[in-house]
Amino acid sequence: MANLKEIRNRISSVSSTMQITSAMKMVSAAKLKKAQDAITAMRPYSNKLTELLQSLSATLDADSGSKYATQREVKNVLIVAITSNRGLCGAFNSNIIKQTNTLINDVYGDKNVSVLAIGKKSNDAFTKQNRVIDNKSEVFDDLTFDNVAEIADMIMDKFVQAEFDKVELVYNRFKNAATQIIMTEQFLPIVPVENEANNNLDYIFEPSKLEIVETLIPKSLKTQLFKSIRDSFASEHGARMTAMHKATDNATELRDQLKLTYNKARQAAITNEILEIVGGAEALNN
Repeated sequence: MANLKEIRNRISSVSSTMQITSAMKMVSAAKLKKAQDAITAMRPYSNKLTELLQSLSATLDADSGSKYATQREVKNVLIVAITSNRGLCGAFNSNIIKQTNTLINDVYGDKNVSVLAIGKKSNDAFTKQNRVIDNKSEVFDDLTFDNVAEIADMIMDKFVQAEFDKVELVYNRFKNAATQIIMTEQFLPIVPVENEANNNLDYIFEPSKLEIVETLIPKSLKTQLFKSIRDSFASEHGARMTAMHKATDNATELRDQLKLTYNKARQAAITNEILEIVGGAEALNN
């Protein structure tokens, strides 16, 4: 009977776990809807702003380029690793940590690489390597453009002061609830994209092109970082919802198997008791 008690305890434990994972799945599904709507609404604005900025930057003379487009010999690199503050979301965080390590060891192996952690998971991973210059995990507590803009300002200041020669963003881009795409984007310096179709258009600018670009660049960079964090935020809830859905299915399957094992063991125990009673009765008759 001790074996039956152990199986009953396991069934109870698995059932409790299943209730927790099911509840977490529902919570993530509710949060995902809001986060998905936010990033879907923001992408067209962000993409158009970047396109306009690149088009204008490409038409400027090299000498009139922005301080954020300064090309220097790459010695110091800053990687902004965007993860989540919590786990239980499958490979969501481990993929970002793996990609960041690939950049550190393979792409910039001979450079001085530092990490700006956005998310407790990236902070925990890279603190062990003594690479974290700052931890901005609290941004997820109140994810607004103003809070992200402060982080972008800090990064831009460090680039202008030549503390870093290149800045990369590593994050998960939201595609759907089951799919997140690992992205590595160059944040600084800005590289104008040549586009002959746009360059041939004859616009009248007021004020000048240079003034417009100088105004748009900081805003564009802040928007780019905000979009990246928004993408990661939506991806996190999608990954967690998918992971908890699979965990609930696995727990249900395990519970059913344990119930079957329990019924078989209980049936065997009852059969043994009946055989003992019958054997005892036969012994008394003899």
